[in-house]
Amino acid sequence: MSELNEIVAWTNTPVPNILRELPTHQQEQIVEWAREVVNQKTEGLDDLYNAIGMIVKYIPNFMVIPLMVEHIRPQIAAGVCLKMGADQAISYANDLPLEYFSKVSKHIDAVMMAEIIGKMRRNNAEKFIIHELQHHQNRMFEIAEHLERQGLEMVAKHATLPENSSDSASNPHQQIIDKIRAMQ
Repeated sequence: MSELNEIVAWTNTPVPNILRELPTHQQEQIVEWAREVVNQKTEGLDDLYNAIGMIVKYIPNFMVIPLMVEHIRPQIAAGVCLKMGADQAISYANDLPLEYFSKVSKHIDAVMMAEIIGKMRRNNAEKFIIHELQHHQNRMFEIAEHLERQGLEMVAKHATLPENSSDSASNPHQQIIDKIRAMQ
């Protein structure tokens, strides 16, 4: 993968076309500069995420959840979640409002989200899956690739799958779609 493609995957933001027109060595310099800027601007965030994760362990959920929803942006909550690990994050995932948890989930990799969903209370996991299938189907397919059978069955139960088409070979989620289709 080229450096430019890596930065697109990392940021989930399209690169301006003008950058693609530059010679490779200039693209690499820009990518390196962008990484350096990000490193400088985010220095200390990992320590902050760790500290928040340690602090909230000692505060009851009924106090943490409203504060989190009102005062902590989803991206920050996701960073804390990543640092605390899936087992601790599950207790919050079960209690967070669905819309907020959905926003937080966008900043957590699909593997960890699958682990969280697999350990959530079944009712909450199912509500989340239904919500994501309705509002963010492609993201739910990314997560579904890592779900265990029980979670995948919930996805199959609620998914409305795209019709088989000639472009199915180019669909990055075709393999999981076929698996889900076989379970329906």
